[in-house]
Amino acid sequence: MIELKTADEIERMRVTGRFVAEVLAELSGLADVGVNLLDLELHARDMVTRRGAESCYWDYDPSFGRGPFRNVICLSVNDAVLHGLPHDYRLTDGDLLTLDFAVSIDGWVADAARTVIVGTPADADVRLVRATEEALAAGTAAALPGNRLGDISAAIGAVAADYGYPVNVEFGGHGLGRTMHEDPHVPNRGKAGRGMMLRAGMTLALEPWFAAGTHRIVLDRDGWTIRSADGSRSAHTENTVAITESGPLVLTC
Repeated sequence: MIELKTADEIERMRVTGRFVAEVLAELSGLADVGVNLLDLELHARDMVTRRGAESCYWDYDPSFGRGPFRNVICLSVNDAVLHGLPHDYRLTDGDLLTLDFAVSIDGWVADAARTVIVGTPADADVRLVRATEEALAAGTAAALPGNRLGDISAAIGAVAADYGYPVNVEFGGHGLGRTMHEDPHVPNRGKAGRGMMLRAGMTLALEPWFAAGTHRIVLDRDGWTIRSADGSRSAHTENTVAITESGPLVLTC
C-alpha cells in the first residue's frame, strides 16, 4: 500500500531531510585519516539527541540482520556496500567510506547516503563515486508523474552500464514516509515503461550503489555488514525524493 503525501506532509519530510543532509555533511567533513568509526557514530548520536530526532536504525531488526541494530548510522568501508556496522576501526589514507543515515522528526522520515574518499583519492574510486552520483541524478530526473517505476530503475541502470559497473537488484531504493521502508521497492536496474505508474505525492528513497567488480554480495561475520563478493570497492549515494506535479523535489539537501 502506497500513501500519497500532501504538500504539507512533504514539507514536513523536507524538515527531516534537511537535518539528515546536515548530519551527513558534518560527518563527511570529520571523516579523516585516523578517525575512528565509533567516534563518527557517537557524533551522529549526539546530533540526533540534540535535535530531538528519532533514529530509524536503533533497534531495527529486519530478517537480513543479526538481532536489533544498536547504532544510529551505517558506516561502510571499502568493499562493504551496505548496512556497515560501526566498529573499532580507524580510517586510513584512501579508504572509501559510505555514511547512510535515516531519522524521523515529528513522525516523518528521511533517508540519505553519501560516499566520501578519505585522504588521497584514487582515480578509480573517484570514478566509482561519480557513477553513483550521476545514476542518482538520472533516476531523480525520471521521477515524474505519469512515468513508470521502471523508468527510474532503467535510468539508474543505464548509467551503471555506461560506466561498466554490474548492478545488484536484491537491495535498492524504497518508499518511505511515516516509516523508513515502505512500498514500493525501487531496483537499481529495470525496464523503462514497466511497473506502477508514478503519482504526485509519492516519496521515494533512491539509492544507486555499485561495487566495481561484481553484483554478488556476501554477509559479514558481524551479521549486518554486506560486502561485495569479490572484495571490490563500492560506493553508494542516496536521497529522499518527492514526486510532485512540478517535478521531482529532493528533500535531503
